Amino acid sequence: MRAALALLMLALHLPLAWADPAGGQAAPALANAALAAGATPAPETAQAVRVVIGLTLLALLPALLICMTAFLRIVIVLSMLRHAIGMPETPPNTVLIGLALFMTLFTMSPVLQQLNDQAVQPFMDGRLAMQGAYEKGVAPMREFMLRQTREQDLALMVEVSKAKRPDTVADVGNVQLIPAFMLSELRAAFQIGFVIFLPFLLIDLIVSSVLMALGMMMMPPTTVALPLKILMFILVDGWTLVLKALVGSFH
Repeated sequence: MRAALALLMLALHLPLAWADPAGGQAAPALANAALAAGATPAPETAQAVRVVIGLTLLALLPALLICMTAFLRIVIVLSMLRHAIGMPETPPNTVLIGLALFMTLFTMSPVLQQLNDQAVQPFMDGRLAMQGAYEKGVAPMREFMLRQTREQDLALMVEVSKAKRPDTVADVGNVQLIPAFMLSELRAAFQIGFVIFLPFLLIDLIVSSVLMALGMMMMPPTTVALPLKILMFILVDGWTLVLKALVGSFH
């Protein structure tokens, strides 16, 4: 639940920050004007507004999960693994997605904990305004994404968006950072997937050569290769090796 609230906090201000260069500073100005006019804030109304905004932006959680976390790399590698074995539907998608979600939670637990302590809890307790919560909440996520993003991908997104070349990392906008992070994650996932494919490809080649030498050209090589690949994967404790490699691939 804390992880979901942490990701939801990022969504609270992203649309305003992208659409308004001031980063959503109009809301504090209106609030100050209302206080100057003698209006008193209603805690019940403020809490109700928070709930409505949270429920409305809850639909953005899947997109944030895919675009801004380790989920993208993990789920692609797990999907490529089952294709390398030769079972495109086993394990099922629900199993892979569930495993990828938990691995994402384990990988990003320090980031989510920092986001929860610095932004979500102070905002929910009323000790921090929306603008301040957004600034404090987006900082650990930006740091995580910048560590995984290649400079070439970031430069490409800046060039495609025709934005001003940033002088420092802090000047990089979220509009350029998020797609650059996704490109880097796709590249890393395919690199890991290529390494995973090699031993299974070797088994396919050996089985095909043996069947050809025996004159069994009518027998599909997958009929013999699939049990051998499953046996090899079990003997080397493949799931443990893949998951440890995935977690260790994040900076």
